[in-house]
Amino acid sequence: MSCKVSFIGLGVMGYPMAGYISKAGHNVTVYNRTKSKAEKWIKEYKGKIAETPEEAAKDSDFVFTCVGNDNDLKEVAIGKNGIFNTIKKGSIYIDNTTASAKVARELHKNAEAHGFGFLDAPVSGGQAGAENGTLTVMVGGNKNDFDKAKNVIDCYSKKVQLLGPSGSGQLAKMVNQICIAGLVQGLSEAINFGLNAGLKMENVIEVISKGAAQSWQMDNRHKTMIDDKFEFGFAVDWMRKDLKIAMDEAKKNNSPLPITKIVDGYYEEIQKMGGNRWDTSSLIKRFRKK
Repeated sequence: MSCKVSFIGLGVMGYPMAGYISKAGHNVTVYNRTKSKAEKWIKEYKGKIAETPEEAAKDSDFVFTCVGNDNDLKEVAIGKNGIFNTIKKGSIYIDNTTASAKVARELHKNAEAHGFGFLDAPVSGGQAGAENGTLTVMVGGNKNDFDKAKNVIDCYSKKVQLLGPSGSGQLAKMVNQICIAGLVQGLSEAINFGLNAGLKMENVIEVISKGAAQSWQMDNRHKTMIDDKFEFGFAVDWMRKDLKIAMDEAKKNNSPLPITKIVDGYYEEIQKMGGNRWDTSSLIKRFRKK
């Protein structure tokens, strides 16, 4: 069944995600801070452009956001021209931003008070996952809201799951990023070791990726890491933002994150090398400087 959907934030993730919702037959209205991105989107997909988040949200059954951080999220949600000014009662607001659990709970509480639903629903799978419609979506919120929104979220995902009350989606994304940080560092050390040992690493990875060492990072990033190419996904700047969120939350729930803290420091070194926009597999550059 076709629904009225708004999508706010057409970055490398939001642009194709909104596209999949449109291709599924929903009536999509988009908003992006840089209007030229919305104008490009409208040439590629069916839909219309709004001038502000509040204009986009008006009359929509489902409102999606995918922006940069807590401050960006607050601006488009509760700011002067924000979603909360016009979003109708009974609708569901789904936020795909990777943000703090604190802001998710604040927006959920505010949404409930105004008679509409809110789901914190950060995603994993990177730019490739967004472009292929195969993202994993981690959701926090009420089950009734989740059940209503799931079919629309399914448009751009291969796995979506409700993990608990408001904030649970963001907490799960923190778990995800903690895992990735350690995995990428281990893979960087291993590939560097193998190359220094004179091994043909493509062949080594082909073998070990069929065993216990296998990971998404190994399958999807080993070749570009060997080839010294780092333009294939989630940027170092965004990873550091996410790791800071995780480390801040870890202080609140008394969870030591020694490896995460070390890897965050390594990413800071990559930034100093000019790698702010390199993808996260660029950790290997610390070992293989050219």
